[in-house]
Amino acid sequence: MTLPANVTTGTWTLDNSHSEIAFTVRHAGISKVRGQFKDASATLEVGETLTDSKVTATIQTASFDSGDANRDAHVKGEDFFDVEKFPEITFVSRHVKANGDGFDLVGDLTIKGVTKEVAIETEFNGVAVDPFGNTRAGVSGETTISRKDFGLTWNAVLEAGGVLVSDKVAINLELAFIAPAAA
Repeated sequence: MTLPANVTTGTWTLDNSHSEIAFTVRHAGISKVRGQFKDASATLEVGETLTDSKVTATIQTASFDSGDANRDAHVKGEDFFDVEKFPEITFVSRHVKANGDGFDLVGDLTIKGVTKEVAIETEFNGVAVDPFGNTRAGVSGETTISRKDFGLTWNAVLEAGGVLVSDKVAINLELAFIAPAAA
């Protein structure tokens, strides 16, 4: 697979302030809770082709933010992420494969010490040069994971049936990477 236009080889870095690593999970079977991780770092090592390229990312679990301090404290605690013991979520890509107009980034996602292979369906959003001379590339991605696969099993049974927190978690990525400085 050839590189998209204007994407140069080298190590591109995540611009965390212009990126979003978000999630959506169904709550009580009737609504969805959304939030994001606010502290992440990542590199995109662009090779001669997409298949020669690699992504590595680290998310600080303590940066979990759903907009509700009580819920955030619970999720950061031992019932879910246990941020004291497991301060990071990591992703290391294995390979890229074509998928229609986009591509799937397949790699190892590690949450709470458990590693599982995931495929992130991605879309390349283009390249632009900002007013400061930085070359940027945008990528959108999404996948759905099972909380239980990663040992995040806490839940509460509802009186009317069902559970408080869905097992399925949708992950949505809006990422901006900055190209390496020209030599």
